[in-house]
Amino acid sequence: MHRMTSTCQPVLQKKKESETECKRPNVKQQMEQETRDEAVTEHRAMAGEAQDRRNVWEPSVYYALGKENFYFAGHDISIRESIDTFGALIWPGAIALCQFLENNQQQVNLMDKAVLELGAGTGLLSIVASLLGAAVTATDLPDILSNLTFNLLRNTKGRSRYTPQVARLTWGQDLERDFPSVSYQYDYVLAADVVYPHDCLEELLETFCHFCRPGSRTTLLWANKIRFQSDLRFAERFKSSFNTSLVTEIPQQEIRIYKATAKE
Repeated sequence: MHRMTSTCQPVLQKKKESETECKRPNVKQQMEQETRDEAVTEHRAMAGEAQDRRNVWEPSVYYALGKENFYFAGHDISIRESIDTFGALIWPGAIALCQFLENNQQQVNLMDKAVLELGAGTGLLSIVASLLGAAVTATDLPDILSNLTFNLLRNTKGRSRYTPQVARLTWGQDLERDFPSVSYQYDYVLAADVVYPHDCLEELLETFCHFCRPGSRTTLLWANKIRFQSDLRFAERFKSSFNTSLVTEIPQQEIRIYKATAKE
């Protein structure tokens, strides 16, 4: 009996160790869960911000649409918004970048320049760029394009040197196929408040890099309202990937506008 107990003891000990290992927290799983929780929190915060915007609109019986009016580049601009998606709302970064472009035309001269906007949303920024003389291509997801096209045509027809174009673009997908680098070259790439989709920041950075390549002489202007830690983390990665300078900061709104070019 004594020999049997001795023989079994190491096996039992190993089993206990195995059980203990199973009970130890998995660091990778914890980190993944924290990332998911952070994404959910950020999405809820953005939804709350969107709801706050809806509350200032006049109620609509048929569908949740609102209208915002602006004055930029010597023109009244009327923008139709929708609460159905974040991309159909005007966010503060877009307004800040519009103001920057209007007030700094000597520093950023858009006249006769080829301009691409990523995540154009309602089209306000593309409209202002078009009114300042640029040949604009406004891009976004398929479900955004109808309202985007409506706003662009409504506010630029008979006012701009070039008719703005609208194109489907999903960040990080089929970039070389749909926008081959040999054919599509832009003087400026504009992006405003595009960092909030927590789950596609890698794709966004990839898209930045595709359009702002070494030797392309493309200038990227990115405006962003700092809301979450993910914004700051993305900003650090952005600054490590490009030659960047902070051209404007609005502390009271926590908005920063960066100017960037590709590292050679």
